[in-house]
Amino acid sequence: MLSRLSPDVRQYLLVTGNYWAFTLTDGALRMLVVLHFHQLGYSPLQVAMLFLFYEIFGVITNLVGGWLGARLGLNRTMNLGLAMQVAALSMLLVPSALLTVPWVMAAQALSGIAKDLNKMSAKGSIKLLVPGERQGTLYRWVAALTGSKNALKGIGFFLGGALLSVVGFKASVAAMAIALALVWVSSLALLKRDMGKAKHKPRFRDLLSKSRAINLLSAARLFLFGARDVWFVVALPVFLAQSLGWDFWQVGGFLAAWVIGYGLVQSLAPYVTTRRGGEVPDGRTAFGWATPLAIVPAAMAVLLARDYPAEPILVVGLMVFGVLFAINSSLHSYLIVSYASEDGVSLDVGFYYMANALGRLLGTVLSGWVFQLAGLGACLAISTLFVALAAAISLALPRHAPPAPSPA
Repeated sequence: MLSRLSPDVRQYLLVTGNYWAFTLTDGALRMLVVLHFHQLGYSPLQVAMLFLFYEIFGVITNLVGGWLGARLGLNRTMNLGLAMQVAALSMLLVPSALLTVPWVMAAQALSGIAKDLNKMSAKGSIKLLVPGERQGTLYRWVAALTGSKNALKGIGFFLGGALLSVVGFKASVAAMAIALALVWVSSLALLKRDMGKAKHKPRFRDLLSKSRAINLLSAARLFLFGARDVWFVVALPVFLAQSLGWDFWQVGGFLAAWVIGYGLVQSLAPYVTTRRGGEVPDGRTAFGWATPLAIVPAAMAVLLARDYPAEPILVVGLMVFGVLFAINSSLHSYLIVSYASEDGVSLDVGFYYMANALGRLLGTVLSGWVFQLAGLGACLAISTLFVALAAAISLALPRHAPPAPSPA
């Protein structure tokens, strides 16, 4: 069956399969760490700090990883990411007495490097597998990869919570390390060797983007993902467990369902945002979808401040936020691949996802710190501000030229 497909489609399926396997372990590991260390008595800020190096090294990796991808090829950076994730999981298998905060932070740093090498390689590869004139196809392929990845991440959240309840922390981590090692060996054998190498070797100073469009989109992405993680990463799961009394199955299952739904909406975004006549999105589209997103956390913060029941506010609000956020994220993911130059695509994609990682870092730290000081409502207020900033920046993104007037 696979032999009948074109080489480009086979490579796309390999890249997607690698990305799926990695994402499943990444989502499960995040939920395992949050719930396990909260169970051990760590404060919300301390739990957030466990992910500090994960996000910091994600920022660095996206910047340097784009340069590496252009010089070495995206197949090598993807395989390197898989190997490093296996190593990061293995680090958490040491005896409990050695599982200290610095050791877990180091393992998370390695996982952060691995995750962003893998993501940058996957997103950059698609640009090379779709001809430049087929922008509609490019949008659908990017949306399918991104959406399916997030659906798998949601399954990973559920898997992490379920495994922690059933077999415990170490057995869960060991099983994931073995499974991902098998994927890595397969990828070494099957992935195309020269994919993504730039024709002209980029210099180290080429790391920073010289494109105004990519710089603006990167800034908007920073605030967009900071807006999500400022309340989703630490504040929400801790609030559900601590204030609402949800158990690990409920927390993991709820967040998993949200991320799975979010991924499905991302996959469908091209059919929602593409205009009549097949015109693909531009900067005006990004602004139009970011604006209503800002209203959702603002409304949730107001309702919580007025002492309305928290559970229905969070469940309904998170569903609406998820739909709008998924469309915004899918739009951004298409725009960066569209804006990126084909020669050395990983440089532009890496710079953009560096900003994405910086937004996650900002959101993660604020999620633990602000929640501990002022509660979930304050996290939602900051989320509103960040989305509004992303919308304002999107106003300056390039727009399609208006159609030429028809001759009389």
